[in-house]
This record gives sequence, C-alpha cells and structure tokens, in this order.
Amino acid sequence: MIARLNPAGNRNGFTLVEIMVVVLIIGLLLMIAVPAWVGARQRSQARTCQSQLREIRYAKEAWGMDNQKKSTDTPTMEDLYPAYLKKEPRCPAGGEYTIGDLSTDPTCSIGGDHTLEPR
Repeated sequence: MIARLNPAGNRNGFTLVEIMVVVLIIGLLLMIAVPAWVGARQRSQARTCQSQLREIRYAKEAWGMDNQKKSTDTPTMEDLYPAYLKKEPRCPAGGEYTIGDLSTDPTCSIGGDHTLEPR
C-alpha cells in the first residue's frame, strides 16, 4: 500500500521537515558565528586604535624635540601630519582623537580598549 502512495522514482523536491532541519542548522551556525565575528572585529578595531595612538605619541615627542617645545605645548594635527605621520590617523570605530599636550598621552573618545597603556 505504501508503494502505491509513493511510487519509486517519483519523489520530487524536499519535504517540509527536511527544509526546517536545514533552516534550524543554519540558524544554529549563525548564532555561534555572528557573535564571534563581532567580537573579533571589535578587538581588531581596538588594536588598530591603540597602534595609531602610539604613532601619535611618538610623533608628538618628535615634534617637541625638533621644535624645542615645552611639556605644556600642544601640537595640532597639522603639525604632526604629514611631517611626522605617514597618514592622518582615524579611529576605525569612529572615535575622535585628542592629541593633548606633550606631557599627556593622546586619547580616543571611545575609551575602554581604545586607550594607551600608561608608560
């Protein structure tokens, strides 16, 4: 009787259950992959920001020594780029950099992982 309801070689397409199982598996994979990707992206942005803050720090120091400045003097981005920086630094997460005077480290408006370790 089953053979008459579903003759051999007459099966077309997928059943609803098969499609639901595939959708469930894809959903589970996305639940695992998306948060990991977002976390990796945020860590990468923070490391890039820290690297650029270090470049600004070194450029400030070079500017201060070359121009015989005091520790209270503050350079502008025009003072540092392109003379001391190869490219104008931009936070990859959209933060704004504050250069500060020669006695302070540059900062990013995002904060958190987007900061320099104290010397």
